[in-house]
Amino acid sequence: MMTDNNKSLGKILKQRRVTMVLTLAGLSAKSGVCPSHLGRIELGQRFPSGRVLHKIAGPLGFNEGELLTYAGYLTTQPSSMTDSFSGGRLDPYVARVLSQEPVGTQRTVVTILGVLKSMAKSTG
Repeated sequence: MMTDNNKSLGKILKQRRVTMVLTLAGLSAKSGVCPSHLGRIELGQRFPSGRVLHKIAGPLGFNEGELLTYAGYLTTQPSSMTDSFSGGRLDPYVARVLSQEPVGTQRTVVTILGVLKSMAKSTG
């Protein structure tokens, strides 16, 4: 299912890839992510997991936090607790605490939150 967030993130990723003169195959070779999956993300047909964002961040010249913010996993804007749960974004305090954890822990938490967000959408 395509959402505006999927399309926006896909556009950002594609623009960066094209600016860096990388083909989907080139990005795939550098990141280890299947080119067809990357193409579906760019088209907004798929939403990348935290693990995929981690893999493509470096080759695209992003830091991981930037991509997590663009994907909506993290936010730099203050929000109320209600907004943080209903919008699928982390509360700024939680994001700040999480940023102090090792990268492996960050990835695990973001992946778990992505799964919970998906489950909430399917039951809601």
